Amino acid sequence: MTTLRDRLASLTLQRLRGIRRGIEKESLRAQPGGQLALTPHPAALGSPLTHPHITTDFSESQLELVTGVHADVDAALAELTRIHQVVYHELAAAGGEMLWVSSMPCGLPTDETIPLGRYGGSNVGRAKSVYRMGLGHRYGRRMQTISGIHYNWSLPGVDSAGYFALIRNFRRNAPVVLYLFGASPAVCSSFVAGREHELQSLAERTMYLPHATSLRMGRLGYQSDAQGQLAVSYNSLERYAASLEDALTRPYPPYEAIGIRNPGGDYNQLATTLLQIENEFYGTIRPKRVIYPGERPLHALRERGVEYVEVRLMDLDPFESIGIQAHTARFLDLFLLYCLLSDSPPDSPAEIVALKNNQHLTAARGREPGLLLARAGAQVTLADWAADIVAQLQPIAAAMDALDGENAYAEALGAARAALAAPDTLPSARVLQAMQAEYDNSFVAFVKARSIEARARLLALPYPAELKALFDQLAAHSEAEQKRIEASDTMPFELYRQQYTAPQRLGLSQGAVLAGAESV
Repeated sequence: MTTLRDRLASLTLQRLRGIRRGIEKESLRAQPGGQLALTPHPAALGSPLTHPHITTDFSESQLELVTGVHADVDAALAELTRIHQVVYHELAAAGGEMLWVSSMPCGLPTDETIPLGRYGGSNVGRAKSVYRMGLGHRYGRRMQTISGIHYNWSLPGVDSAGYFALIRNFRRNAPVVLYLFGASPAVCSSFVAGREHELQSLAERTMYLPHATSLRMGRLGYQSDAQGQLAVSYNSLERYAASLEDALTRPYPPYEAIGIRNPGGDYNQLATTLLQIENEFYGTIRPKRVIYPGERPLHALRERGVEYVEVRLMDLDPFESIGIQAHTARFLDLFLLYCLLSDSPPDSPAEIVALKNNQHLTAARGREPGLLLARAGAQVTLADWAADIVAQLQPIAAAMDALDGENAYAEALGAARAALAAPDTLPSARVLQAMQAEYDNSFVAFVKARSIEARARLLALPYPAELKALFDQLAAHSEAEQKRIEASDTMPFELYRQQYTAPQRLGLSQGAVLAGAESV
């Protein structure tokens, strides 16, 4: 029987050196007092439709910073730092806004006044905004203001079956990552105003759960009753694609009631199906592929296979200026290798239900002493589960450190081991401790102070003229590219929408690319 160590030994140094990772980091723009900034996307940052490194997520007020692909962790974090520097300097030049350093949002206005992302007048730009309008109708705009970090990762020589085996194991062991790195145990009360919830009151405007790790990944976060009925299988690309296609083509009566357009003719959503587009499907990890302009992501996966995975469960670390530290990224490298190299039996509908329950328990009660979760049909404590995984990562860390003679991966593993030995040092515990010790248990006061500190640290770094000049050029080029796309449109938007959402565009060889268009 082949063991994890055997599979690790079979990996050549060349393949390990070929690991690539990139980071996408979302953050709300906040006013000095800790309220959501309602201003448009800063013009100096270019067009969010076409800029390669600075865009927006759901809201006009929600920046998304995107690195390139990197061969080592330090290079990825260095680029993420440079992008932050550019953003902070432009925000400082325009006024007093800052980036909110917590995954859970700052003080929010009424739901309908949270601004949707705007991407210009082209068909693809309009489609992006209509999609976000649909998300607001389906789930509420507050939920969409939650921010996080996505860690994109690949290893040479892994085929689609290998990536799906990795994904199955990642989903099984995700509670360990939530336990170690969850950093959202509390939230401003404005986030849950008018909603049913299980949170407890901690202070006048602060709600929390005493042993929570990541409210972002719990029942208040990216969850949906509609999607709760989906039992998407990760046993193969074909099974996954079929599950997703069903959700993308299945009419859903509550969304049919919303309609494509309102009585005034404005668009409510892109489609009335269970999912408007692929990105609406929530998950802790996704199979991904770079797509062609105008191509549907599902078609790209079916046609050319999985290229990399996108880890989606990482909270922003409010104690780090750029939201993630090197130890965390290196742990993710080790964890993803473990998930790839370990035995990965097929999932089942019963296991999918158990995994969701594990996620909710860990998000809400992960630091509760003795918390039991389901693992491979048995009940185990989360602490024991995490300790077992960390122990199994040790030979993988040694192999990674052997690439360059450093001890960076061993140190990352040591940091995780130390956190397990002292749960009060876990990020979620540190957040609550800091709130209590320094900010009268105020979530907004704590995050505002951390946000101000992060801004000061990044503004204090050397800011080369060459860096500003480069991003000035990128901004100008992105604006010109947006205008080019707008000028090249010849199709009425309604026809564009119908063609983009047509079921045949999800297939293997059925005209997947919409001529002359970008992708939503």
